[in-house]
Amino acid sequence: MNRETTNELLSREQAAAFLGIKAHTLAVWACNNRYPLPFIKVGRLVKYRRSDLEHFLASNTHQLAPA
Repeated sequence: MNRETTNELLSREQAAAFLGIKAHTLAVWACNNRYPLPFIKVGRLVKYRRSDLEHFLASNTHQLAPA
């Protein structure tokens, strides 16, 4: 992935689709600081860097230990 793609700014709706959740869920997370997911305020708009979303997914990936 090139640098331009990883620094791409996504709207809350696009970010939610990327994560597979609803946009309202991202809004709630931002209001109550549930997860350390950085966002950028551009006036009234909220934007998310694609690289931050990818890092969020990677840091929340868990594997079960072999039995």
